[in-house]
Amino acid sequence: MTGADELRDLTLKLLADHPPASTDRLDFLRARFDAGLAWVHYPEGLGGLGAPRALQAVVDAELAAAGAPDNDPRRIGIGLGMAAPTVLQYGTEEQKQRLLRPLWTGEEVWCQLFSEPGAGSDLAALGTRAVRDGADWVVDGQKVWTSSAHLARWAILIARTDPEQPKHRGITYFVCDMTDPGVEVRPLRQITGEAEFNEVFLTGVRIPDSRRLGEVGDGWRVAQTTLNNERVAIGGTPVPREGGMIGKAAATWRERPELRTHDLHQRLLGLWVEAEVARLTGVRLRQQLAAGQPGPEGAGMKLEFARLNQEISSLEVELLGEEGLLYDEWTLRRPELVDFTGRDAGYRYLRAKGNSIEGGTSEVLLNIVAERVLGLPAEPRTDKDVAWKDLAR
Repeated sequence: MTGADELRDLTLKLLADHPPASTDRLDFLRARFDAGLAWVHYPEGLGGLGAPRALQAVVDAELAAAGAPDNDPRRIGIGLGMAAPTVLQYGTEEQKQRLLRPLWTGEEVWCQLFSEPGAGSDLAALGTRAVRDGADWVVDGQKVWTSSAHLARWAILIARTDPEQPKHRGITYFVCDMTDPGVEVRPLRQITGEAEFNEVFLTGVRIPDSRRLGEVGDGWRVAQTTLNNERVAIGGTPVPREGGMIGKAAATWRERPELRTHDLHQRLLGLWVEAEVARLTGVRLRQQLAAGQPGPEGAGMKLEFARLNQEISSLEVELLGEEGLLYDEWTLRRPELVDFTGRDAGYRYLRAKGNSIEGGTSEVLLNIVAERVLGLPAEPRTDKDVAWKDLAR
């Protein structure tokens, strides 16, 4: 097993062989992946060395001190946080070798084709069909709320392959090439004026069976790996103390004493403490990941992330008074990432409204926490054993 000293030596060797100041950014990232220093807990040959996950910090610290480029993780968060762990767990060796390296370096962006107009909170009710045709699957349907679809080369896709089975069965998981014929991406303009989300129409899209992840009909189980990782990726993203949204609100408070009131002060103090508790809980959750795949606990972190963002952004707008009503511009843009701290308070307030919807609605996540974390009785479900084709729609 690779230890901290060996990882530090390997990192210093990478920096000596590929000096960041004189090496092309993409060449450096490829060399880092090939050296096993991309995600050290992954297997050798797939960007890792089979080392403990916690030792990634040793590598990252040395690279940051040397001014080495990163892979712009916010831009490729879906690939890093959702697609990669699913490919690693369920992919064939050929799939892992083909997909993981350009995913990590950011050469190929990923998106997620899960939600549908009629299957959002009740994702298992999805109706996008995949029909076997020789060595291919022919896919028809519509997906929605697809972040980065306008940038993506690949998508993780779940589709119904057996409508005779109940809704949680008869689903299969695929990797879809977004450049294939029949894939149409349309922007969805949001309350912010931007269109970071999209709707995706799939018409006769042919996906080779070689791009299937997991067994036919076992897609719901595979999707749970993606969803659990997604919630950790959204709610457990590492931030420094007073980082993120609470940092912007605290900075406004310090810089603008004329805006202060006693009631706002009490609210800010309470939210600051809650944000710090959430940050430390995220640290603990990431430490637990060293023992294996994330479980349903990530749902709790994602719940808190959404609630705090909405309450903090609301406080910030109220603190700013009339200034909080201003907005920089409504021009339709299709951004590569969500920048909560780089825009004004009005943007943060509007964009935070989506936090309780994306990555699993808060209502669904409350059920997950109740049933899978706290062990409370499940809600009655009358459709659990009914064939999907017989469900009322």
